[in-house]
Amino acid sequence: MTPQDTFATATIGAKQALVVDDSAAQRLVLAKNLERWGYQVTQAASGDTALQLCQTNRFDLILSDWMMPGMNGLDFCRAFRALDHESYSYFILLTSNNEKNAVAEGLNVGADDFLSKPVGTSELRARIFAGERLLAMERQVKARNEELQAALRKLQALYDAVDRDLMEARKLQQSMIRDRFHDFGGSQLSLMLHSSGHVGGDMVGTFPINAQRIGIYSLDVSGHGVAAALLGARIGGMFGGAQSQNIALTRNFTTGQMEAVAPHDVAARMNSLMLQEIDTEAYLTVAYADLDLTTGRLVIVQAGHPHPVIQRQDGTIEFIGEGGLPIGLIDGATYTSFEAELRPGDRLFLYSDGITECADQDDNEFGENGLRELFTKLADQRGLSLLDALKWELALWSGRDEFSDDVSGALLEFSAYKTVCPNAHSYYPEQPADS
Repeated sequence: MTPQDTFATATIGAKQALVVDDSAAQRLVLAKNLERWGYQVTQAASGDTALQLCQTNRFDLILSDWMMPGMNGLDFCRAFRALDHESYSYFILLTSNNEKNAVAEGLNVGADDFLSKPVGTSELRARIFAGERLLAMERQVKARNEELQAALRKLQALYDAVDRDLMEARKLQQSMIRDRFHDFGGSQLSLMLHSSGHVGGDMVGTFPINAQRIGIYSLDVSGHGVAAALLGARIGGMFGGAQSQNIALTRNFTTGQMEAVAPHDVAARMNSLMLQEIDTEAYLTVAYADLDLTTGRLVIVQAGHPHPVIQRQDGTIEFIGEGGLPIGLIDGATYTSFEAELRPGDRLFLYSDGITECADQDDNEFGENGLRELFTKLADQRGLSLLDALKWELALWSGRDEFSDDVSGALLEFSAYKTVCPNAHSYYPEQPADS
């Protein structure tokens, strides 16, 4: 590049224009007009020189002759559009060739407009102003995009922070099930909790009632996410901790001993608590079982929860219970306990509707029949292995990587009668006849 090849007038903040023509006279005429219209003008006598300038400088407007020795205007336009520029430049080709094919070829390589030589001042001004309007819109869009990108970066940072918090919340929720497996010296309990998202509203667990009896519960809060998880954790906490705070236990002030509350009264207590003390529009379903490990006697309340399953030693499947109202919908709702008996080799399964309502790709629900067939298929599986296999089979059925609802369950395998201290308290008040 020689000093004769390029000319520019330094004006800070001015619009930048590049005039490319092998005719010095033509460049001068164009440059004078552009300067009167507020442009800082750089001149180049060839396409090669212009391309070198474009590699290190940004131009708002480029006026280039088509016919030039060496790199012509068409080749220069093609090479210019191949450069990596953050902002757009308006490119006008100056030509005496008005054939349609020539115009189409110019548009194909990236030219924005054409002017026939000799160039009229009024037409040049009109074309340049049209280009300025396009550039103004492009820069507005770019500015908006930059604002959106900045907002998206902030949102991503917030999402990442929330995601980290939810991962920790998931760990905390899982830690509420301190042990997935419990051995009661003849019977075993295995627990499963799989949230559809980071956290969910399902909860399962167990607690000792006395030396010979245990409580087993499965609950499902309506909805998903953090709110459901918090409510599920609060309700689940009512079955844990100190005996004096357990919703399923009460103190006999005559004997000073803690005694079991009848399962139907446990459901009624929970319903009253939900409606009177917990300010929420959510509700929940519960299956709560009181099991005597010495006799296999079960007393269960089913409050809107799926029907508990008993699989007998011979493989027979029984769905027990009659349903009942969910917790937290109707003030003063009454609940009914029912009894069943487990014999050595039988097992009890309390579970959430995330299992039976799990849908396949055609929206067919797994249902009780699916659960019946699955327990029959997995009859030889035991404990946690059975629950893991159940979850695997359910995933195959759904055909999805994640379940659409929380999946949870408590599997009690009654293996033998347990011998306990004969003085252990093992009774609770009988259910009223009219309840």
